[in-house]
Amino acid sequence: MTPDTPNLRDDDFWDAPTAASVVVPPASKAPAGRARPARGGKSRGRGAERVETRGRARALQALYAADMRDYTKLRRIAVQVWDDLAIEPEERKFASGLVELIVERQAELDATLGEVTANWRLERLGAVERSVLRLGAAELLRGVTPPRVVLQEAIHLAERYGTARSARFVNGVLDAYARRLGQL
Repeated sequence: MTPDTPNLRDDDFWDAPTAASVVVPPASKAPAGRARPARGGKSRGRGAERVETRGRARALQALYAADMRDYTKLRRIAVQVWDDLAIEPEERKFASGLVELIVERQAELDATLGEVTANWRLERLGAVERSVLRLGAAELLRGVTPPRVVLQEAIHLAERYGTARSARFVNGVLDAYARRLGQL
């Protein structure tokens, strides 16, 4: 672990601030343990994120947990995860809409994602990447959010919970998926 890498315990992993919301000041310019406010001089905490952004992260939590446990019980696992974390009703409503769409149309989503991932089968992908792809594909299929926003949010989730390489992969796959749907 490098000095710039945050030390996150398991219980902090999903609720930790994003890299974009916390700017680590140089050691010589600010006291230790204090973060410089993000853009515009305003501090951005979790409450400053849009409900939809937080809802996507909650849906990703449920998808990831189901992927690790038993994907056939996605609905039940989602409710359990959200109850355990006392998720706000607005976030839960947005997240549950996405999870429900994934449950109802998983075979279609997976088949189309499998077609656009070229040389990768979904089961060979990491759980984070697979979950972000399903989440992004479901939101694109739903057609409520502008496609560019869906892609940007999925890239952000992949980068936040995966790696920069994951984010590039998700970007390429979801871009191809959106083009196949005629949305880009």
